[in-house]
Amino acid sequence: MNFRTYFFLFLFGLAVPVIIAQFQPIPGYLDSDYYYAGGIQLATGKGFTEPYLWNFLDGTTSLPHPSHSYWMPLASIVSALGMWLTGQTTFASARLFFFLIAAFVPPLTAALAYTFSQKNDIAIASGMLAIFSVYHAPFVGVTDNFSLFMLFGGLYFIIATHLMQDPTRMRNWLLLGVLSGLMALSRSDGLLWLPLTFLFALWRAKKISSFLPHPSPFIFALLGFLLIMSPWYIRNLNLYGTPMAPGGSRALWLENYDQTFVYPPTLITKESFLAQGWDKILDDRLWALNMNLQSGFAAHGGIILFPFIVAGIIYYRKDDRVKLVTMAWLILFFVMTFLFPFAGARGAFFHAGAALQPMWWTLAPLGLESILVSLRKRGWGNDQNRVVFRSALVMVAMILTVYVVYLRVFTLGWGEIDADYKAVDQFLVEHGIEEQDIVMARNAPGYYLNTGRSAISIPYGGETALLQAAQEFEAYYLVLEPEAVLDPIKDLFQNPDSRNKFVYLGDVDGARIYKLETK
Repeated sequence: MNFRTYFFLFLFGLAVPVIIAQFQPIPGYLDSDYYYAGGIQLATGKGFTEPYLWNFLDGTTSLPHPSHSYWMPLASIVSALGMWLTGQTTFASARLFFFLIAAFVPPLTAALAYTFSQKNDIAIASGMLAIFSVYHAPFVGVTDNFSLFMLFGGLYFIIATHLMQDPTRMRNWLLLGVLSGLMALSRSDGLLWLPLTFLFALWRAKKISSFLPHPSPFIFALLGFLLIMSPWYIRNLNLYGTPMAPGGSRALWLENYDQTFVYPPTLITKESFLAQGWDKILDDRLWALNMNLQSGFAAHGGIILFPFIVAGIIYYRKDDRVKLVTMAWLILFFVMTFLFPFAGARGAFFHAGAALQPMWWTLAPLGLESILVSLRKRGWGNDQNRVVFRSALVMVAMILTVYVVYLRVFTLGWGEIDADYKAVDQFLVEHGIEEQDIVMARNAPGYYLNTGRSAISIPYGGETALLQAAQEFEAYYLVLEPEAVLDPIKDLFQNPDSRNKFVYLGDVDGARIYKLETK
């Protein structure tokens, strides 16, 4: 593989998300809103604080509050870098480095594929699959963790390749630890990459010492991890008294997804979780099992690529990198199905699996090649057929990518169905809201981005929770959109004038606006 090939893959990998970005003028969904808003806070010198609150699980009782107590901060930091560079806080500026990161993924994938086959054409096919990534294509250029995880995952397996050749190079074990730390700084489930690194060290340490696993790989990997994560853990210790922020740990005991927004968060306990009964607990996990299997086939496997990825795994099953990626996927599947089923089935499994995509894009052409070689040995096909089938695989991935982008960006419309928050806020100004007043809305980071006003999410728990949260946070205005109407408050939306403490002010863009009387 020469530099020119890698460079063209880079340019092509840059062009596709930039083109898609022309039809994505806004972050589009809560995660992207959140990381973009966090980047604005950093770029404007306000540090790791938030004048909005998207869930209550960390026990926060006022605004502003410490940021990233549930989601991790790296995507916000990368967003802020683009804004610092341009001197603007626009969404386009925030996306700048995400475009560049996404552009590096295809040549990185091609380089990884080349280490397996030593064949340029197969490596180029893998790089093209990374460009036309089907379900990932609409997301790699937005302010989220997809492109970050793909970059770190690709680098991880390339360094693992060097360690297969020479496991005594402690610098590479240090780099694996650094990459594990970067993934942990990107997403909470990124923490899984540290024990996976230890597992890989256990396999490779046999090459260093035939008697007992040599401790150096484990020490250097841990050191690399702590180089990245120590500042964040120290920050959490100072704020919360523990290295891990409290928001994520409560998610272990959720009884349904809507409880992610429960208020007060002390209602989430192990006892309440167990009290719902094992039948309900099992049913939830069977539902998540079904959803995550579909995600594994469609999103991770790219639909058409899936059988060839499986063939690649079988053919290269003795390769430690293949063992590692298979183990990583199985562990991630278990965690997102049985420990965090609601978050996993609602997108976390799709997000977290992005780190494995460079390996899947590597293995798919290799799996196709292994099938064609096997057929060739039986007298079926020739070298020309191999080129045709490989090209067809890439072409189908391109067609599927175009279809998914068209469906996600144009047919469904880019962005969640939020009310026009600017119009809502203007309506509130006309009805006496003050500049410092706080609003309850379905998408609190999105409300802040659109209006500059502090906001908290609508809590789960019915009208009592709404009034308690309003009093606690002094958030006396409620923007109730149809999509935010859960069962406990459905009647409030349908009969807006029926509650004494919910003073109905009117409708704006389908949202019903209330002033809350908590006294």
